[in-house]
Amino acid sequence: MKEYLDLYLTFAKIGAFTFGGGYAMLPMLEKEVVDKKHWATLEEIMDYYAVGQCTPGVIFVNTATFIGYYQKGVLGGIVATLGVVSPSIVIILSIAGLLKNFQEIEIVQHALHGIRIAVCVLIFNATLKLYKTGVKDLFGILLFLVALVLTYLSIVPTIVIIIISALLGITMKAIKTKKEVQS
Repeated sequence: MKEYLDLYLTFAKIGAFTFGGGYAMLPMLEKEVVDKKHWATLEEIMDYYAVGQCTPGVIFVNTATFIGYYQKGVLGGIVATLGVVSPSIVIILSIAGLLKNFQEIEIVQHALHGIRIAVCVLIFNATLKLYKTGVKDLFGILLFLVALVLTYLSIVPTIVIIIISALLGITMKAIKTKKEVQS
């Protein structure tokens, strides 16, 4: 029972004290799950994020579910998911009633503007960490640049980019393995 409470509280803490969605939560997730709890490695977290982006739903909720599942099975996945969403539910319900009354107040507008800037920094830092763990060779750099341009210009849907990138990764690994065997 203690392990489930720890799982819930860890993800509730992350859910309550980070803003800006899944990528902005990556630094706190790394600190809590990788550094403090040792429930996963940074590489595993990146894998969970990648799969979480491909599956329906919110990336961070999916990631929490994966981590909870790998720690304590189905019940662990449910507990981690509840942990990450319950602070948001409480906060949203609290703010919903107040926001309409406070959204026109200048200091609230300035606070929200500041929060948006801080979230951009968090997302940028998460992107750098993802880049450092995911891009390891010339193929990775080229794939990164092509995906970046296609995503930025909205030429190809994100899911198509992810699927093609996965297929290219599998193909490149097969080619490398074949070359190693032949050597």
